[in-house]
Amino acid sequence: MAHIDELVRTASDGGGGRDPLIDQSWRRCLAEYRLDPAAPRRAYIHTQARLQEHRDALDDLIRVARFGVEALYRQVSGLGYVLILADARGVAVDFIGDPGRDGDLRRAGLYRGSDWNEHLAGTCAVGTCIATGEALSVHLDDHFAGDHIGLTCTAAPVYSADGTLAAVLDISALQSPAPKASQHLALQLVTSFAHRIETASLHNGFRREWILHLSRSPEFADIEPELALAVDAGGRLLGFNSRARALIDAALHRPRGPAEHRRPDLRRPDLRHAGLGLRLDALFEVSVDDLPRFTRAVPVERRVLRLRGGERFYALALEPAAAARGARPVAPPPATDPVLPVDDPALAETARRASRLFAAGVSLLVGGETGTGKEFFARALHRASPRAAKPFVAVNCAALPETLIESELFGHEAGAFTGAAAKGRAGLVQQADGGTLFLDEIGDMPLHAQTRLLRVLAEREVTAVGAASPRAVDIRVIAATHRDLDALVREGRFREDLLYRLAGARFTLPSLREREDLPALVARLLAGRPGAPRLSGEAAAALRRHAWPGNVRELVSALDYACALADGPEIDLDDLPPTVKAGRRDAAPPALAGDDPLEAALRRRAWNVSAVARDLGLDRSTVHRRMRRLGLVSPNHGG
Repeated sequence: MAHIDELVRTASDGGGGRDPLIDQSWRRCLAEYRLDPAAPRRAYIHTQARLQEHRDALDDLIRVARFGVEALYRQVSGLGYVLILADARGVAVDFIGDPGRDGDLRRAGLYRGSDWNEHLAGTCAVGTCIATGEALSVHLDDHFAGDHIGLTCTAAPVYSADGTLAAVLDISALQSPAPKASQHLALQLVTSFAHRIETASLHNGFRREWILHLSRSPEFADIEPELALAVDAGGRLLGFNSRARALIDAALHRPRGPAEHRRPDLRRPDLRHAGLGLRLDALFEVSVDDLPRFTRAVPVERRVLRLRGGERFYALALEPAAAARGARPVAPPPATDPVLPVDDPALAETARRASRLFAAGVSLLVGGETGTGKEFFARALHRASPRAAKPFVAVNCAALPETLIESELFGHEAGAFTGAAAKGRAGLVQQADGGTLFLDEIGDMPLHAQTRLLRVLAEREVTAVGAASPRAVDIRVIAATHRDLDALVREGRFREDLLYRLAGARFTLPSLREREDLPALVARLLAGRPGAPRLSGEAAAALRRHAWPGNVRELVSALDYACALADGPEIDLDDLPPTVKAGRRDAAPPALAGDDPLEAALRRRAWNVSAVARDLGLDRSTVHRRMRRLGLVSPNHGG
């Protein structure tokens, strides 16, 4: 009761004795989210299927972050902490904790799949970090909900290279000493590791570009940089970590205002930082041609780089992977098509035709097996179109919560429903205004949302949830699916009129085993890796023999595996994953009309779900979920 009284006093008199971030969060919980401080707020944990959808959307970052996550846990596990990596929607997609306390941790919500959105859980480290973009500790009765006041939680944001929030790193404990000062070291640790994950992610995403490290101290210039930036061959900034972003903001005289600083909508995919595309020499007293002067071959004392009109740094320039340390570059043949960097004639012709149709305003429906690169194809069409400078908004229709799909897609007005943003929010369709809306896994969109989407496509206007009148939108639409939409129409699970709206033109991307450019594709992928490794003759032959049921996604994973195991610049047969090394030729048998690719993969593997999951690069739970959705039952189970 004392905690509830304090919450009410803080909301009524506009101030309290807590940290400002906590006071402001309490007021949001009461005034905007309309949360009842006396109501129980039990932990909400998503189903395994829903969790996997959140994990799939953050797959690359989870893989990059895992080493840092494990290293941080080793430092804090003896103090009773658990570690959580949450996505930008507040869902814990990765978790490390004491297995002996699983029950207690799950009840408290300190567990994989738990949802810590502020509008759901109240003031908490993950949710409040998302709402403010700031690192913070929410200690004991800093929490809004009475169910959580025994916890201590400390979180820091992890930003993408384009300046949007990607994830939140959190360490939490079921109990703690009373003074909040006991969490100062936890805050420093989690902030430091979030910075390391950002920098590692930047390196992973821009292997073919210059990476520039900047440090204020020469002793740390080559060890752990403060700032990191990715620069293309033309000298333009492609990405940066958050400390570099702060420097760019200051250099551009762009201090963040209270609204942007405290409550940016960091989940919006079109919020790109103003510094992207800026020339390096507009910020620093060097151009891209000067970067070789800042490599490790030059003594660190001579690698001084100055911000224009300001601070000086000690720099380390890391060359693009193919040129690093004099490695022999693996030069892929020149691409035959200006839209896609591919050397397969059929795929190049598909890209050429799709590009012309898309530029003319025709809606496209793209099919193909899982892993063939449908989103990559759509982004390439967008970049080659007159809309390249406008937003490309990708929507995974299978991952949107069914209860919130309309508000996420079409937006909502203030107070339209419980938990709605106080000032309303533009939906993903409106965010794509002027650009391209990519609807991935369109076959998984619920029927009620299909009806509203049809109206948007027909009228080119969108009505937000709770709004009285529509708003005009100018969008081009590309939809993608691995499912047979015509079969879904016959089954009454997909609207026929929506299919006609989406399928102004249909294209099917070839599977990797059907493409003629496997050697060139492998060369291109290896050229972008450190040291530009090359394949031995046996390894190259094994890649050619393999059936690639997981397509390009499986190929990338296989090369990741091989590069990690290779001892030198050459990848040998023994460095390849066992399934690839065996050189399987068991491509899928001819599919019957209406067959789903998953069904073909299951039949090929004699309904062994574990084997199919490995082939397709999926979690077993995802395969089971898709089997249930498609009504597929293994004959091995006797019906």
